[in-house]
Amino acid sequence: MNSASASSDILIVGGSLGGLMTGLALTRHGFSVTVLERSTDTDRTGAALQVGFGLLERLTGRPQAAEIMETGVQAWQSVHRGLCAAAEGAGIAIIRNARVTQTGQNADTAWALTQDGLRFEAEVLIGADGYQSVVRRQISPERPDAVFANYLAWVGFAEESELTARFPPHLEFLESGPYLLLGFPLTAADGSAQRGRRRVGWGWYDAGHNEILRRTGAVEGSLVRHSLRPGDMPDALFDDLARLARRNWPSPWREAILECIDRRAVLGTPVVEYVPDRLVSGRMALVGDAAHVCTPMTGNGFATAASDALALVQFLDSAALATDPVTALQAYEASRLPEVRRLGQSGQRISQDFVRNARGR
Repeated sequence: MNSASASSDILIVGGSLGGLMTGLALTRHGFSVTVLERSTDTDRTGAALQVGFGLLERLTGRPQAAEIMETGVQAWQSVHRGLCAAAEGAGIAIIRNARVTQTGQNADTAWALTQDGLRFEAEVLIGADGYQSVVRRQISPERPDAVFANYLAWVGFAEESELTARFPPHLEFLESGPYLLLGFPLTAADGSAQRGRRRVGWGWYDAGHNEILRRTGAVEGSLVRHSLRPGDMPDALFDDLARLARRNWPSPWREAILECIDRRAVLGTPVVEYVPDRLVSGRMALVGDAAHVCTPMTGNGFATAASDALALVQFLDSAALATDPVTALQAYEASRLPEVRRLGQSGQRISQDFVRNARGR
């Protein structure tokens, strides 16, 4: 095994939104922060997020240039790009293609091992590695896995200029039979919100196509392994979705869905859930989807991850890191655990009601 390739104050496993926001928040105390991200920028995907005004300033405690990240409803990729730019500007070391296979700790340090045998050490390790979190296995070994909620979301994005329909300037939430649909306009790649230049996105919640998830291995038992990508989807499935879209969804969202189906530009995302019993163990803590996973129907996953970061930085300051980081992390857990459990349980009830109603129709 190689010797330690890096040592820092804070080691964050996972460089998605929660990990980047946490790293940015912790830089306000002058910590050196290393982020290990298993992916590269080229294979990222995601839906739309509501970005609050002044998010970066709230995270870092410093004024941030407005052009770094737009506010309002934004595509996941745009938010991720803005957070990466802010993190690099703050001196955070982001190491990509670093797949963490094991984490641990002793009395003095926490550490992570990567697939290629590198060891990274820090005073504190933060797990921000998503619903399939490796760090959660260490913190909650008795219940390490998020579970399938028994439905999925079909997701697609289209260019408004390619469509003749006129789209509203706001989010729309629609219901038809056993299905729910969230439609949302997004700014163009250059930030323009001008009608005709925007992108439009949609998320279609569906409890009637779980079999394709199991047949392709996207879901095994109660565990979600991966999303369903267009190459996994037979033409008959696209034909079925097109038929259902024509039957259930009104214009303009019907046109957006059909355009995505025609291009085979649809992602099937199994919905997962996890309500935590703990967020902390020793020098290790969880944030974001590694800590708690709620149905995207609630629309609060991104905001909750930001709240995790803002709570953590309240307790883990430079004095706490130097003297007693374990107690600081315990205070973070006491502050956040009741709220994230409440949100997670509320999300479970929403999912259960949706699946029950869908199966009853």
